[in-house]
Amino acid sequence: MRGIVPVLAVAVLVPALMSAPAVAGEWPPDWRELTSFQVMPHAPHQNDVIRVLLHCPGDANHAIVGSTAFTLKGSWRPYREVGLGLSERGFARDGVIISRYAPPGHHKVRLKCVKVLIDKATRLRKVKVLSRAYAPLLVRDFRIRQYF
Repeated sequence: MRGIVPVLAVAVLVPALMSAPAVAGEWPPDWRELTSFQVMPHAPHQNDVIRVLLHCPGDANHAIVGSTAFTLKGSWRPYREVGLGLSERGFARDGVIISRYAPPGHHKVRLKCVKVLIDKATRLRKVKVLSRAYAPLLVRDFRIRQYF
């Protein structure tokens, strides 16, 4: 008797769910509208270069990547953002330097995909954030032996 109830529930609910219209959109979603973000390597040393690979939705024309690991020497700002231009398909890749002065430990690398509109007459910009993502990053202490 216990096995019959779940089978009947599935037999009744599955056709009803399949015939219902999709409220949130189609599944699987179109890959052009997804945001993906990857940072390599996962655990660099101080004074290393990391590789940032990303994809933004089709409406975006710019990407902003920021972290506390990207701080510059002599800068009083603890957080630094780096802008990346997107290709026609929404892809971007670039190398970003981990500062020698970045504090060791765990950091978050944050991505914002934005659409920037500029009024040519007044030169005012409108920045609309379309999507966000983040990736973890572990910064290790500087070691001279990493170069030998």
